[in-house]
Amino acid sequence: MKVVLFCGGMGMRLRGYVDDVPKPMVQIGSRPILWHLMKYYAHFGHKDFILCLGHKGGAIKDYFLKYDESISNDFVWSRGGRKIDFINRDSDDWTITFVETGLHATIGERLKAVEPYLQGEEYFLANYGDGLSDLHLPTMIGELERSDAVGSLLLVQPTASFDMVRTTSDGKVAEVAALSHSDIWINGGFFVFRHTIFDYINPGDELVREPFARLIERQALLAHKCTGFWQCMDTFKDKQRLEELNDTNPPWKVWKDCASVSYPAMAKAASAMTQVA
Repeated sequence: MKVVLFCGGMGMRLRGYVDDVPKPMVQIGSRPILWHLMKYYAHFGHKDFILCLGHKGGAIKDYFLKYDESISNDFVWSRGGRKIDFINRDSDDWTITFVETGLHATIGERLKAVEPYLQGEEYFLANYGDGLSDLHLPTMIGELERSDAVGSLLLVQPTASFDMVRTTSDGKVAEVAALSHSDIWINGGFFVFRHTIFDYINPGDELVREPFARLIERQALLAHKCTGFWQCMDTFKDKQRLEELNDTNPPWKVWKDCASVSYPAMAKAASAMTQVA
């Protein structure tokens, strides 16, 4: 399936990190959060990306035009640098379509703008481009395929450190509990759609407002609850948390479970070096 990534946000709450780059280009470790998200989708076989560009979209184009695989992959350097053999690759089988969708466009308008690039696709994936998860994507896709719904969104429990307060009818506090421990669920920004979603989007619509209201009226919208890891990157504190996890055991790096596939390539490269020597 093709993957639509919304990359036009300004990230106003990340001032200091987004002065020169758009929000999806804020670094987590040595790579931008957009790259982590694309690696996640590629792990499940979805490697055809459509990037909806807006604020500082040129920075995203420039990043991929000058893409350096050596930053995140092992390689063998030989013949004085004239020969580089990558032991593993992370993007050589990706296809990326870059589409300028407007500086101040809504998410609905950005999605509508890339409709021509989704012709012939019965289903496609979409994402806000600023959150990471270990969601088992095939499960969420399968739920939509087995239904007659038009779309599905990921529900997550809020990670913000606010307290939820319940009061009695006379204004007394009955309960104080962490918001993350409540039964409140929010939009996690991961979507699966049938192509017919475009029939529900009108000019100026915000995706999760008017189009979703039309789907709800027809009982054509599914919700998939995330029971694993999810973390957005809206604030400096969110970025810090993702950085800390990236330095230890990042749960969103589901592709790490397949790291062993690189071992045969490593052995082959080592053998080649021995023969050259």
